[in-house]
Amino acid sequence: MSNTFTIKSQSAWLYSLWKFSRPHTIIGTTLSASGLYLIAIALSNSNFSIFPILGAWVACVFGNVYIVGLNQLEDIAIDKINKPHLPLASGEFSLLTGKLIVGITGILALIVALFQGKYLFAMVVVSLAIGTAYSLPPIRLKRFPFWAAVCIFSVRGAIVNLGLYLHYSWILKQPITIPIIVWVLTLFVLVFTFTIAIFKDIPDMEGDLQYNISTLSLKLGKKAVFNLALWVITVCYVGIILVGFLRLSEVNSVFLILSHIIPLAWMWLRSQQVDLEDKNAIASFYQFIWKLFFVEYLIFPAACLIA
Repeated sequence: MSNTFTIKSQSAWLYSLWKFSRPHTIIGTTLSASGLYLIAIALSNSNFSIFPILGAWVACVFGNVYIVGLNQLEDIAIDKINKPHLPLASGEFSLLTGKLIVGITGILALIVALFQGKYLFAMVVVSLAIGTAYSLPPIRLKRFPFWAAVCIFSVRGAIVNLGLYLHYSWILKQPITIPIIVWVLTLFVLVFTFTIAIFKDIPDMEGDLQYNISTLSLKLGKKAVFNLALWVITVCYVGIILVGFLRLSEVNSVFLILSHIIPLAWMWLRSQQVDLEDKNAIASFYQFIWKLFFVEYLIFPAACLIA
């Protein structure tokens, strides 16, 4: 009986840790670490090895948990309104537990990255610094729509992509340069992440208003931000489709074009079903946007591998 209770308690704690880690961000981190490695070996004709990607992934995941965990530590009162299912807001984790997880993962991210190489270490240091400035007073950049968006898309869009590619190039003993096709992916993700940054606040308007967090959704209204997000994503996909017509040697152009027309059409069809007065519908579409983000890290490396 006691063993069964212990197993259930451990499972419940691990599930709370999974929620605390914000699964959609962990998936995004995993796919970006994997995708950039596949692009690096495709462009360099190198052999695949699990060890470079594993080391980078571990450092990035620890850093990811630190950033999202610190944000939850500072937003407990807001999350009780906007995201009551999160472990700190619901009381599944104590404040001390949250602080320990954040502190340990932040330190481990730096240690693991340091032993992997200078480019990965630099990427992790910059990412953690921006993540800290985003959440932690007195700076707390998330209070300001512009700077909050800059924090999110600079890390997800530029720092992670460029940092990981430089790290993998260094590991593979390739020239330390950024090829045009990696710049294309980086620009796509940079702009796409802007959409994530502005859209995530639409279902959180009630708590943000109560705690004086300024967001575009509060300034412009949910309908305007929703439409802005759709058109920004459209620009991203059209941009990649146009790149496909340039017939760059590093990618399979036909695959690149077709694989971006389909999700673009799917997004517009899906957007017609969203009721902006339904918080659950908005949250569901936000997760759909994350899925499009995930898919890009499958599509783009595939286009490079079959070039």
